[in-house]
Amino acid sequence: MPRRYVAIDLGAESGRAILGTLDGGRLALEDLHRFPNEPVRLPTGLYWDTLRLWHEILRGLAVAGRERRLAVDGIGVDTWGVDVALLGADGALVDNPRHYRDSRNDGIPEKLFETAPRADVFGATGIQVMQINSLYQWYAMKLAASPALAAARTLFFMPDLFNYFLTGERRAEVTIASTSQFFDPSRRAWAGELLERLGLDGSLLPPLTPAGSRLGPVLPFVAERTGLSPDTPVFASAGHDTAAAVAAVPAGSGEWCYISSGTWSLMGVELDAPVIGPMSLSMNYTNEVGVEGRIRLLKNIAGLWVLQECRREWAAEGREFSYEELSGMAAAAAPFRSVLPPDHFLAPGGMPRRIAEFCRRTGQAVLEEPGEVARAILEGLALRYRQVLGDLERLTGKRAGTVHIVGGGSRNDLLNRFVAGATGRRVVAGPAEATAAGNVLVQAMGAGELRGLAEIREVVRRSFPVRTFEPDTSGEWDAAYERFLERS
Repeated sequence: MPRRYVAIDLGAESGRAILGTLDGGRLALEDLHRFPNEPVRLPTGLYWDTLRLWHEILRGLAVAGRERRLAVDGIGVDTWGVDVALLGADGALVDNPRHYRDSRNDGIPEKLFETAPRADVFGATGIQVMQINSLYQWYAMKLAASPALAAARTLFFMPDLFNYFLTGERRAEVTIASTSQFFDPSRRAWAGELLERLGLDGSLLPPLTPAGSRLGPVLPFVAERTGLSPDTPVFASAGHDTAAAVAAVPAGSGEWCYISSGTWSLMGVELDAPVIGPMSLSMNYTNEVGVEGRIRLLKNIAGLWVLQECRREWAAEGREFSYEELSGMAAAAAPFRSVLPPDHFLAPGGMPRRIAEFCRRTGQAVLEEPGEVARAILEGLALRYRQVLGDLERLTGKRAGTVHIVGGGSRNDLLNRFVAGATGRRVVAGPAEATAAGNVLVQAMGAGELRGLAEIREVVRRSFPVRTFEPDTSGEWDAAYERFLERS
């Protein structure tokens, strides 16, 4: 008998409610509802439109329950990482959650390191230092004497907030908690000593729960609004979208690495234990927790964000391009005119202008036409992946023979070809819907339908086609990589 699960998948640009049907060991995915996720700029900062997202989540569930009259065996929520929400004593939001790109985070890591040095923070958490991390957001509120923080009684990550809205249960799912930089991946517990040292109140943090845990049935008002059964269970799926995507990597035996490709690229390997030491500290790598407690040793990379920002700027000028058009223009452009390390372009705004300025400053050909800009962005990403792959292999002492690319970016065959050329490794691309598939299948694991991560990946291999790209042996990528390193 088919089993049906709804995955609520919230990304940095859009959200979706997706129906996953598991039948005969195969998974089929179907969009129920799509909606934009657009941040809101106010005089006080950059925020997520959280209540609008909640409205859209209910709308997606109503498509399943009220319009389609489906019996749903589970609901799970995944979102982007690091951002937090604060609830007061009455259980209501005391402020709208801030966007991780909000300027209040500027310079906060350096201020925090005055109290707890960088090496101590990394030793306690194993997390790559980025000013977007939850730890620095929380510390920024403390330094600003935030009235919202003073009134808070609970700190949630974004998927935990929506799980709370669905069920009333206050839990922190481990995969999303591990992105925060106040979670200890070795002990699988909050980094309480670090929080105390920084003067942050650890009592705000909910109890931890592993991916796949059953939280409870939907609240009565949710059932009434959506038409779902009052007994419909909600699972703490892999709440971090990358953890969900990595769970759905169709890997079998042998050594491999993954790239979860979208607005951000998260590139890493899966291990039994965290790698926390001087080398991983100096390289600024991160140890996050995945499904079944597996450690994801990885690097956060700017990803397709740079191209997305260029496309947005060009559209504002009246030059509208689809991603398919940009890929075609990039394929026709001359190769390796200029190299663009993607992590130089993390800030929003004026991206084509900033790329041209970078080219001038570094003595390279100034890129102006959309096709040549798009090609250089994709080449720069592939070269950055080569650099990260080398770091991962030095950290683990193992050679990854295959690079698995999952997520929306896996649809870009030009980038996939570039990655095979730059890394000299076989690239397997797909599934594009890895996050939704992982969300659904972790729910199925929690419901007892699947026995663990190995069986999840077996279902993925049976259910979704992949495309394979073999390395380019021309040697052009080696020369481009030398130029890339000079400008990184």
